[in-house]
Amino acid sequence: MSEKHWIAGINAVSAALQHDAEHVREVLVEAGAKNPRIAEIESQARRLEIDVRRVATQAIDGVTGGLRHQGVVARYAAAKTYGEAELPALVEAAEGRALVLILDGVQDPHNLGACLRSAAAAGVTAVVIPKDKSVQVNATVRKTSAGAADSIPVIPVTNLARTMRDLQQLGVWLYGLAGEATASIYALDLRGNVGLVLGGEGDGLRRLTRENCDQLVQIPMPGGGHVESLNVSVATGVTLFEAVRQRGLAAG
Repeated sequence: MSEKHWIAGINAVSAALQHDAEHVREVLVEAGAKNPRIAEIESQARRLEIDVRRVATQAIDGVTGGLRHQGVVARYAAAKTYGEAELPALVEAAEGRALVLILDGVQDPHNLGACLRSAAAAGVTAVVIPKDKSVQVNATVRKTSAGAADSIPVIPVTNLARTMRDLQQLGVWLYGLAGEATASIYALDLRGNVGLVLGGEGDGLRRLTRENCDQLVQIPMPGGGHVESLNVSVATGVTLFEAVRQRGLAAG
């Protein structure tokens, strides 16, 4: 895909240069910027023979549409995009230890970016999001994810319920987070092929999504409340790193 857009902010631009420099077309730096990290970005871009221009703040404001940019942006040709047909190969390549994150209808780009950041840190196999009723990977998501949006496979799918059934056919067990569930996430065995399914802000999991989970579970909260009361990115981090913990114990 050759779609071009702007990514903004020190972390996002730095991550793009580090992980996917071949898709960075040019870097704009605020004239007079004193931040040493911006100077590092400028030096790195020049070493990679990427065009760097020092411009007025207004020029950067113009290309970012008001997004907070910290004095540096990059014109970016999107990294490799993944289609639904590539999901089976990703699962098979994980050799029985696939960890798939399924996000059902996250609307806030900051939440999706934070989820992707946790997913990258946890070493997920893929992140699945629906193409409708969900925010897609945009400039805000890229900035919030601190580069994770370009370092892990994010797969938008047309029919989430069908994709979930396909994953089950591949031997992936799907566990959905729901406040009314009685089983605890900590009682599960998360060491094999696992898909963790979390709903969007407010409404949680949609009906069809619930019905296609193998089991609904909850994050125990001694203080009361439901899983929906946790920010989805917080719940994602808690859930993913329980899987990481169990896999680390098994490896040890």
